[in-house]
Amino acid sequence: MKFLPADILNPMKVIRARVLGYCMGVKRAVEAAESLISNKNDESPAKYTLGPLIHNPSVLESLRERGMAVLKPADIPQIQCGSEVVIRAHGTTPRILEELEQKGATIIDATCPKVHLSQKRVREWSRKGYSVIIAGDRNHGEVTSISGYCDFSEKGGNVTVVQNREEALCTNVPEKSILIAQTTFSPVEFEEIRKILTLKNPEIRVFSSICSATMERQNALSELQGRIDGVLVIGGKDSANTRRLFESAQARFAKAALIETAKDIPEDFYALEKIGLTAGASTPDSVIEQVEKTLLQNSTK
Repeated sequence: MKFLPADILNPMKVIRARVLGYCMGVKRAVEAAESLISNKNDESPAKYTLGPLIHNPSVLESLRERGMAVLKPADIPQIQCGSEVVIRAHGTTPRILEELEQKGATIIDATCPKVHLSQKRVREWSRKGYSVIIAGDRNHGEVTSISGYCDFSEKGGNVTVVQNREEALCTNVPEKSILIAQTTFSPVEFEEIRKILTLKNPEIRVFSSICSATMERQNALSELQGRIDGVLVIGGKDSANTRRLFESAQARFAKAALIETAKDIPEDFYALEKIGLTAGASTPDSVIEQVEKTLLQNSTK
C-alpha cells in the first residue's frame, strides 16, 4: 500500500506567532492561585481571588470548579478571618489592602512587578505635589489600582485618566505633572497622548511604563504578514491586550477573528491553507494547543 505524505493528506499549515500567550505577570498570578488550590483540605480557610484573576473564561471556570471564589471589594466585610485572598496581576488599592488586613485575611500578593513599579512612582511623585495623568482604560483594574496610590497630602495635585488622543486634547496639564501608562496600553495611542501633552507642557515628566510583553506580542503578530491567509487571535473578549491584538490583526490581515476557545473557530477558517495564531497575555498554552489541534483535525482542503 502506498501512503501519501502528511502534507498532502492535510495541507493546512498553522503558524504560531513568535510570542503569544501568558505574560510573566499573569503566569505568576495563576501559579499563586493554583498553589493555594493544591493545598486545599477540609479544614482549609476560604480561598478567593480579588476580582477575576485573569480575563480568560476557561481559566476562571477551572478555578471556580476547584473551590476558588471571586471576591468583590464590596463583599470584603463578609469574609471570615483567615480567608486567603490572591491579589491579581492588576494590583489593588491601599484602601482595599487595609480592609483585607482588618478582616484578618491572608493576602497573597500576585501584583505584576511592573504594576508595583507604577504604583510606587505614582505615590512618590504625587507626594511631591505632582499631578498624575494616567494613559489607559478608565475602567481597567490596573488603572484603578494605580490611581489608588495617588497621595497628594496637602501639596495639591490631582489624578486624571486619559484614554485617547481626543481626551488628551481636552486635558489640562498643570506645571508639575507626570504621565504614566497602563502596562497593557497601546504603544501607538500612548505616543499620540504623550505628544499632545508635551506640547501643552514641555516640562511634563513621562514614564513609558508599557510592558514589553504587550509590544512583543504586537511585533510578533506583524511578523506573520505575507506568510498566512488569515489569523486567529485567542483570548478573553474582556482582555484589553487581547482586544488590541485583534484590532492590529484586523488592520494587517484581510481575514482575522477573535476567539476564546476552539469552539469559536469560524467555519471558513477550516478551508484556509495557512493560518496564523496569536494569543493575549491571559491565554493559557492548553487553549492555544487545542485551537491548533482542532484546526488540523478539521481542515477541509
